[in-house]
Amino acid sequence: MSERYPEVRLRPGADKRLSHGHPWAFSNEIAMDAETKALPPGGIVCLKTADGEERGVAMFNPHSLIAARVMSRSPHARIDRADLAERVRHAAQMRDRLFDVPYYRLAHAEADGLPGLAIDRFGDLAVCQVNTAGMDRLGDDLAGALMDELGIATVILRGDSPVRKLEGLEDSMRIVGRAPTEGIDVLENGFNYRASPIAGQKTGWFFDQRDNRAFMARLAEGASVLDVYTHTGGFGIACAAHRAASVDMVDRSEVGLAHAMEAAVANDVAARCSTTASDAFENLQRRRDRAELFDIVICDPPAFARSKKDLGAGIRGYRKLTRMAAKLVAPGGYLAMASCSHHVDRDAFLFQVLRGVQDAGREGMVMRNTGAGPDHPIHMQLPESAYLKFVCLRLDQAG
Repeated sequence: MSERYPEVRLRPGADKRLSHGHPWAFSNEIAMDAETKALPPGGIVCLKTADGEERGVAMFNPHSLIAARVMSRSPHARIDRADLAERVRHAAQMRDRLFDVPYYRLAHAEADGLPGLAIDRFGDLAVCQVNTAGMDRLGDDLAGALMDELGIATVILRGDSPVRKLEGLEDSMRIVGRAPTEGIDVLENGFNYRASPIAGQKTGWFFDQRDNRAFMARLAEGASVLDVYTHTGGFGIACAAHRAASVDMVDRSEVGLAHAMEAAVANDVAARCSTTASDAFENLQRRRDRAELFDIVICDPPAFARSKKDLGAGIRGYRKLTRMAAKLVAPGGYLAMASCSHHVDRDAFLFQVLRGVQDAGREGMVMRNTGAGPDHPIHMQLPESAYLKFVCLRLDQAG
């Protein structure tokens, strides 16, 4: 069966990482002869060592730094609609054991055997972030597999992530099946939210913070809450639903804030919720100038370090954000900080958060230092797949 696919060979000695379970081969590890360079981006190949030993089948893109992404260690694997159906079925079975309703991260890229693909499920609607040429070519089979195996009625294939440029791909958006509405319901931790699966960030919702939202909500009864970078109100609405006295949600996106207030109405907490459309840093400074204090301040920003070259500026940004936010926390209150940049590791992020707290003249204790929920599994050989960092501290004296 391996003859079905073109053969791609590794350079001599370049198979060590693959033999230890790493799912990628980089372009400088591939014997890039003229025939290999001419292979179509995203096609399936049989990957072999320089000596001809089979290493499985992979999606291959001769124009990408990550040239080969392993789909199966079996050289006889057939990557087609039936294979994709089996993969999404196994992924769904695991999530259905964890959650009472089918609203979750259905597939988390390499960790679920689907390289370069993230799928968020919203009942009978699935939003797919298609980030590689291989998954782009498999789009129709993927949509069919989701419909056949899970009864999905609408599949949105979103190809608008900046990482697609690294694969030589243009932006794209395709809808397969029933046409969706722009605003959809999201069920999480027993509460109703709203999201935009087409126009919203990434898939429109961030399931990765589910457990952290539940944690912060348990601290919120009777509290004043400031939720900065609220997006569509994930943390803020959870706190309000757990009887927070007041919740102010801050974001630059008017659309996101509108969804947040729709969720406030749906959960009967609108009377205790407000929104502010503003740049986060400017808003924090204005509140500091007015000597405002909150029992809980939450900051869940977009990635400050989107590439390695941004790492220095990103690290400084997290420290500055922490310092400004910590100055708004009342004595005995709670500060929650998050980072979704996989270029910033857990220890580095915690260090910058602690430095920011000290810069604010505050002391406290770390109550929670964690990441994403279990529907975002971590590939054993890809530590960068543990991208989310979340730290909650209780602070004492005011700065």
